[in-house]
Amino acid sequence: MRRIFHSKIYFALFLLVAVFGAGVIGYRYISDYSWVNAFYMTVITITTVGFGEVQPLNDMDKLFTSILILSSIFIVAFSISVITEHILSKNNIGNLREKRAHKMIDKMKNHVIVCGYGRNGKQAAQKLLDYKQDFVVIEKNHEVVEKFSEDGMLFVEGNANEDEVLIEAGLDRASTIICALPSDADNLFIVLSARQINPGLKIISRATEETSYRKMKLAGADNVILPDKIGGDHMASLVVVPDLIEFLDNLSISGDDDSINVEQVSFENVCPSGKEQAIQDLDIRKKTGCSVIGYKGPSGEYVVNPEPSLVLERGSKLILIGRPTQIESLKNLYNV
Repeated sequence: MRRIFHSKIYFALFLLVAVFGAGVIGYRYISDYSWVNAFYMTVITITTVGFGEVQPLNDMDKLFTSILILSSIFIVAFSISVITEHILSKNNIGNLREKRAHKMIDKMKNHVIVCGYGRNGKQAAQKLLDYKQDFVVIEKNHEVVEKFSEDGMLFVEGNANEDEVLIEAGLDRASTIICALPSDADNLFIVLSARQINPGLKIISRATEETSYRKMKLAGADNVILPDKIGGDHMASLVVVPDLIEFLDNLSISGDDDSINVEQVSFENVCPSGKEQAIQDLDIRKKTGCSVIGYKGPSGEYVVNPEPSLVLERGSKLILIGRPTQIESLKNLYNV
């Protein structure tokens, strides 16, 4: 559609130049005007301003002028309508919003890219919104982009399989990409492209078939999620250990007074001085009310319910649990 519209612009400009050139040449050789007078007569004839002729017109001049007036009326009207439509389309609300979004994306660093705004993509985007994490959504459905752009989210309209679209979303500056397209083949292609463009990128992809899990891992995905498998396990667990699962379901960021939140805090936030300290020396429970339930070492190993004497190493993270108000105190204290 854009290509057709641009061709109309070029065609309109061509017609304007053609009718103007025909007028100048006609007055120069038919009416024997000078080039300046021919140019002047063409301008006042095409624009129909009504000024007088440079010199009296004979029958041939009058016939040529009549033809020029009739043809220029239609050509100028058509050209003005096409050019006006072009100007308005360049400045409508949708395009202004798109330009503003691109400017914001160009300034982003260490953000998250969500490929696809389907069921899984929406859930991922909502969680990122709750955690106030900068992210960009790539979606090829124009209606979806138009509908949800009003919610303040940044969209890049296009096919996430194309490298140009990924780069437009700032893939080379992003920290993480979430491949949430419904097709395993499409997600696999994005994983391959993303790993090539940004080797240090964290890649999380969904997969429908279990056979795709290994392929995506080999392609460079850090985490591969099987939503159907997780859903089945969850439903079975509600039969086997229902109370435990319901409790774990409350570990969210819903914001209700009786809900429980889980948050992670990096070593740099807990120990801004850079000095390694034991958990008991930090006294996080007394300061915020949150309890330490997990520890992730710099090499990636996890410790569940770590001992108070455990010393935090540089590059490690603490996982804490608490009610919303306690988590908020934690965030304010450690600038999370």
